[in-house]
Formats: sequence, C-alpha cells, structure tokens
Amino acid sequence: MTYTGEVAPGGPADTREAGDLVITKVAVDAEMSNNAYLLRCASTGDQVLVDAAAEPETLLALVGDGGLTHVVTTHQHWDHHRALADVVAATGAEVVAGAPDAGAITEQTGVPVTTSVEDGDTIPVGSCSLRVIRLTGHTPGSIALLYDDGSGRPHLFTGDSLFPGGVGNTRGNADNFRLLIDDVEAKVFGTLPDETWFYPGHGNDSTLGAERPHLPEWRERGW
Repeated sequence: MTYTGEVAPGGPADTREAGDLVITKVAVDAEMSNNAYLLRCASTGDQVLVDAAAEPETLLALVGDGGLTHVVTTHQHWDHHRALADVVAATGAEVVAGAPDAGAITEQTGVPVTTSVEDGDTIPVGSCSLRVIRLTGHTPGSIALLYDDGSGRPHLFTGDSLFPGGVGNTRGNADNFRLLIDDVEAKVFGTLPDETWFYPGHGNDSTLGAERPHLPEWRERGW
C-alpha cells in the first residue's frame, strides 16, 4: 500500500510506517474537513492522537483497544478540539497543548490541559519522541510536532501553521503574519531538510522541498 495522505471526511484513513512510528491520517467533519493523526509506537503499542477535531466516534474507532497516552491539540481554534472532551473521557489520555493556548483550550472544552509545552519540549509516543516547535502567529501558542526516524526524511505535524501553498491564516493582522512567516522560515525551513514530509491540519500533505521555492512569494503577498 502506498501512502498519499489524500483523505476525505467519511472516507477511509491512510496509514504509513516511519521507522518505529505508525502514522494514520483521517479527515473528519464534512464542512471543515479537519485532519486528525493517530501515532502508534510499533514497539510498545502506545498511541498519541494529534487534534481531536470532531467525530469522536470516528476517532475512537481508529484508536481501538490500544487506548491513548496523550491527545495533543496543535492550537486553540474550536475546529481542532470539538471531540477532545469525548475522547479524553473514553481514554483517560493526558491533554497536551502549547502553553499560551492552554487556558483557552481548557475554557472552550472544559477539559484541563495537563501538560503545557514550549519550544524544544518532547512528547513521548512509546519509544518514539515528538519535539515541539512553537510557531507563533496563527494563534499565540500554536505548535508543530517533529518526528525524526533517522532515515533522512523527518515527519512534521504542522496544525494550521503551514500548508501546501502558504502559512496559516492570520486574518489580515500584519504583525501576526510577520511572526508566523519568520518562525516558519527560521524554525522549519531553516533547520529541516527538503525531504521533510509535513502533515497539516486540513488538506493534503507536502514536503518542505516542494514549498521552499515559494517562501519569498508568501512573504511578499502577506498571507
């Protein structure tokens, strides 16, 4: 089976193996078409969910009997945590979010963020590890999650901070756009190779190599 990352709400999930990490991508909510990612350590069976966006029944069926150790919410926007309360109630998972967004997520969902993370912190997935990259601008506490399987092709979960075709929406706020494009250029494109495969909060995946030539264009257009 060949992973494409092209999924649609109501359709099947797509799965790939990256070293010891098994990555499963699913789309939920026909209106918003959010991506959620189930990450499983092949050695231990431990599982982490990135963005309990919607449709808890879909997400919990994907989780199965393996349970969850953590649910990571990439940022505070409502469409990325609508299923958080139901998923946490069913699994008892720890809730992780970027520190500046943690209070808003707790207030909006009624679910306490149990682990607030900052740039450079790590989140375990069994014997695997995700490194937190803070990307300020789309929201104050947006985070990306980096997994490096040692193959020379890292894997990056970007939430709504980076998509094929540009950085996330900053709603016309020029200061927030500059913060975001600066962070993405320095912390993502400035440190990771072209072979890095990234997984956004909506839509299809891409690689940094495919997007890198367009950075000046993104900066010039201002969104």
